Amino acid sequence: MIRFLRGEYLYYESGAIVVETPGGIGFRVFVSDTSSLLTAREGDEIAMYTYMQVKEDGMSLYGFADTEGLGLFEQLITVKGVGPKAGLAIMSLGTPNQIKGAISAGDAASIAMAQGVGKKTAERVILELKDKVSALPEEGFDIEGVAPVAAPGSGERGEAIIALTTLGYSKKEAEAAVGSVPDEGLTAEEYVKKSLKFLL
Repeated sequence: MIRFLRGEYLYYESGAIVVETPGGIGFRVFVSDTSSLLTAREGDEIAMYTYMQVKEDGMSLYGFADTEGLGLFEQLITVKGVGPKAGLAIMSLGTPNQIKGAISAGDAASIAMAQGVGKKTAERVILELKDKVSALPEEGFDIEGVAPVAAPGSGERGEAIIALTTLGYSKKEAEAAVGSVPDEGLTAEEYVKKSLKFLL
C-alpha cells in the first residue's frame, strides 16, 4: 500500500495533482479543494501522506499535506454511505480542525454542504464521529463559516485561482483576489485579468 509520496509537482488535473517521483513514475493523486498541496507550483518538490483505494476496476490515491488530514479522511470513510469521493468533498469544506469543529458541534447542516453529501449522510457522520474527533479551539471560529471556498477545480473562479498560484501568488492571495471580483459568468481568463488589477 502506498502511504507516502515525495516528488515533483507536475500539474493539476480535475481534482487531482500529478506528482513525479525520483524514479520517474507519475502518480495521479486526488486532493481536497482546500488542500495546502494546491499552493505548490509546477516544478516544486512536494510530499504527502496518501490513502490508496483498491477496487476491481482500478486503484486511486488520495493525498493529504499532514497526518491530521489523512486521519480525519480515514475516519470519515468508515461511516456508511461515505466513500473516498464523499470523504474528500467533506474535506473540501475547510481545514481538518474546522471540519472536526463542525462534527463536534453536531452541525450536520455544514457537513451537508459538501458536494454529494445529503442531510441523512451528514447526520450519520455526526452520530458516528462526534465522540471520536476533537477540535482545537480556533480564535474567531464560526461553525456557520465552514463552507466550500472558491477552490481549484470548482468552476471558472477555481481555474482562475490555479492560474494565479502558477503566477507565484499564494493560494490565500489568489482566493482573495478572485473573490473580490463581483461579476459572475466570466471565463477563467477574465477572472484572472480582473483579479490582477486587485493584486497589482
